[in-house]
Amino acid sequence: MSESTRAAEEFTRLVDIMATLRGLDGCPWDREQTIDTLKPFVLEETYEVIEAIDSQDHPALCEELGDFVFEAVFLAQLESEAGHFTIADSLKSIADKLVRRHPHVFAREAGEAPLDSAGQVRVRWEEIKAQETESSGASPKPKTLLSGIASALPALLRAYHIGTRAAAVGFDWAGSGEVVDKIQEEVDELRDVVNAGGEIDHERAEEEMGDLLFSIANLSRKLGIEPETALRKANDKFTKRFTAMEASISDTGRAIAQMTLDELEAEWQRAKTQ
Repeated sequence: MSESTRAAEEFTRLVDIMATLRGLDGCPWDREQTIDTLKPFVLEETYEVIEAIDSQDHPALCEELGDFVFEAVFLAQLESEAGHFTIADSLKSIADKLVRRHPHVFAREAGEAPLDSAGQVRVRWEEIKAQETESSGASPKPKTLLSGIASALPALLRAYHIGTRAAAVGFDWAGSGEVVDKIQEEVDELRDVVNAGGEIDHERAEEEMGDLLFSIANLSRKLGIEPETALRKANDKFTKRFTAMEASISDTGRAIAQMTLDELEAEWQRAKTQ
């Protein structure tokens, strides 16, 4: 049996399992779900795929990709029940699109010119996309420089892409040092809010914090660092050290919640050297 045949059989099995789970004698939890209630699960599975990639854990990636595909099948099942489309429609849509937009691969016999670089492929892709919109008779959405950047992206990643698009037309800091200065300016403004006295103006604090994070995302861009990846690594580093600190404290029979800040700081510094 070829791998493509086996994949088709397993995919069909998954689709059938999903239909059974949603059936009259299926699972009460699955039957209660909607496309809206599935959103957090879609996001969770996406990040678990990314985590498996980051850790180069191939068995975990195999499992997480299965979970990820399941969420797609689940959503398509709900849409099928509502009469909108089926999973077959989704698969046909992407397969047809890939063939249409890769004529340099699939239409060579028709005289399509070969493309030699990824840049040429991107240009051709956009040309074909525009032709499809025109031939469909649909009115194209007004296109701006920042259109197409999904608003649902993680905020740091979206800020990174916004900065990249703006920089493409020259709207950018001249160098990384200028971004560092901008970050310091935003820190000073946030400090003013914190030190203003009385109850903190949370609305202004939120605005200044947003400006600070946006500037940090752009410094990442200037340095060639993807900010989401950098922050994930920082989170992992903190988690590893904090867990080591917890274990060290537990080994002495002490309770972490009963220790002073100075004692915790000493343990933290010790964990950093491990």
